[in-house]
Amino acid sequence: MSEEAKWYVVHTYSGYENAVAASILKAAENRKMQDLIHEVKIPTETVTEVHDSQTKTVERKIFPGYVMVKMIMTDESWYLVRNVRGVTGFVGSANKAIPLTDEEIRALGIEKHEVVVGYEVGSQVKITDGPLAGFIGTVEEIETDKSRVRVIVSMFGRETPVDLDFDQVEAVK
Repeated sequence: MSEEAKWYVVHTYSGYENAVAASILKAAENRKMQDLIHEVKIPTETVTEVHDSQTKTVERKIFPGYVMVKMIMTDESWYLVRNVRGVTGFVGSANKAIPLTDEEIRALGIEKHEVVVGYEVGSQVKITDGPLAGFIGTVEEIETDKSRVRVIVSMFGRETPVDLDFDQVEAVK
């Protein structure tokens, strides 16, 4: 049994995602198990639909029929979630639920991690890794959602944009 809460995927009847999410949270509250079941999320995206020259912004479920639950897996918490009306089971093998990996969590955008970098657009940075290690460049663009930075490096008298990961550059002091 893990002491750290992990994200699990729960399969539900399609269209019951909101009811299942509310029921899981309510059951955890009623049984005083909030320390085991931390969060319940339904991954959604905002989509603008155009019908007959009318635009409408709609929240759409990314994975219909699935709910994400951040919980500490114990027999009690598994039983609570598994027996909520509308839940057909955990995603995994047989009776063993498999938690999402950190990469899957980042790709799904379930948890937002705030990234703080020691430079901003226009700052001078030194490239510390890769084929251009040792070069100094100017930050042109920072993409925090992808953990990428675009640096303009002067090579052979030409300005060349280079896309790098945050850990491949450091601020010049």
